[in-house]
Amino acid sequence: MNIRTMTAADLAVVTELDQLSFSQPWPPAAFGIELVNANSRCWVAENSQSSDVVAVLVIWRVLDEAHIATIAVHPDFRRHGYGKALLKVGMDAAYAEGARIYHLEVRAGNLSAQKMYADFGYEIVGRRPKYYQDNGEDALLMTLNLLENV
Repeated sequence: MNIRTMTAADLAVVTELDQLSFSQPWPPAAFGIELVNANSRCWVAENSQSSDVVAVLVIWRVLDEAHIATIAVHPDFRRHGYGKALLKVGMDAAYAEGARIYHLEVRAGNLSAQKMYADFGYEIVGRRPKYYQDNGEDALLMTLNLLENV
């Protein structure tokens, strides 16, 4: 796989990928806004055989914090390491910019995503009841605090 920063040329495929991945995808213009937002860091992962974009990650950086805004992997490429590799690259880049605390929300029922985050050291620190509007599912708040490792 090849991981690189997202460009405007990726917007159509990233938007489609988001729609394939989530019951509540971001609005079509959202990824374009993230590309120009000074606090956003956007990456994509390409399949090395086809060069097709198969995964996307957006992280919001503010001071010493990073918020995993979205991560999506095309359904045909899940469980092949794209999500983990993309998250590692994004977190390493955020760390290099000074991030030491990482946050995210994940669906309470998305056990595979929770496991991936736990593998990185994220811990469940809270719950947002009925966070997801499509079905009223709760979101779990997960945090990774690297301050004690500095």
